[in-house]
Amino acid sequence: MSVPLRDIKGFPPHEILYYRIFVSIIVVWATILLFRQEALKHDWIILKALTTAKKIKLSLLTLLSSVLITGNWFTYIYAVNNVSLKAAAFAYMVCPLLTALCGFIILKEQLSKIKVIALVIAFLSILILATGSLHEVMWAIIIASFYALYIIVLKVIKDVDKFNFLGIQLILSGLMMLPWYFVNAAPVPTETFFWGHIFLIAVVFTIIPLFLNSYALLGMPSSALGILIYLNPIVAFTVAFFYFKEEIGINQLFAYLLLLVSIAIFNAQLLKSVVYKKR
Repeated sequence: MSVPLRDIKGFPPHEILYYRIFVSIIVVWATILLFRQEALKHDWIILKALTTAKKIKLSLLTLLSSVLITGNWFTYIYAVNNVSLKAAAFAYMVCPLLTALCGFIILKEQLSKIKVIALVIAFLSILILATGSLHEVMWAIIIASFYALYIIVLKVIKDVDKFNFLGIQLILSGLMMLPWYFVNAAPVPTETFFWGHIFLIAVVFTIIPLFLNSYALLGMPSSALGILIYLNPIVAFTVAFFYFKEEIGINQLFAYLLLLVSIAIFNAQLLKSVVYKKR
């Protein structure tokens, strides 16, 4: 995502966030209304059949998930612009640990000894990359907490079409951003270059990841999905080094290699089962 964001860095970050959400709403609901009407009807039938208590619970969880993901986006952009890029990047190092911890405490997901070892290795890599700034660390924890709790909420919500659910989430996020949009009213950008990148960000880096995130949780523990988030900083490291030609220190390289090792160890059983099935 850093590649298209760098291309439109001349535009205010809050405008990018507005249009990212608004375009995502348009694309998702156009897809639902054109191609997924049966799934929408099915969800409506299921919703009507729920008891009042279950309807209230689903509504509250849906609202909570929207608040959490919007909070994650907002705090991430704020950190990039007002704290530091390190704090924003560091958040996605902390997030998997918080997700695994929340999954263990809230959802009672079991962690085997080998998974605990993987988390310890990941924690060591985070210590290597830590800047030592309490301010940056606190912001990283805030950003990571929003996303970790978002994953936990998604794990609790069941029996609804994930794509339709994503559409509702985006509408709620859009409604939350609407007052801010009017308060900071500015002319709508007219550059084709800008809108091309916004559609790319909305579809490839918002809709698809959020949908796959929800779909994966149907059969994957939140702790496993959380640890896979570590692929995020590894990919960011690769893009920064090979595409943007940024300098990478030896300690950073070692820390990212430790992350890669922790991912392999944490998902060793999963990788083993995949190889076994192929054989």
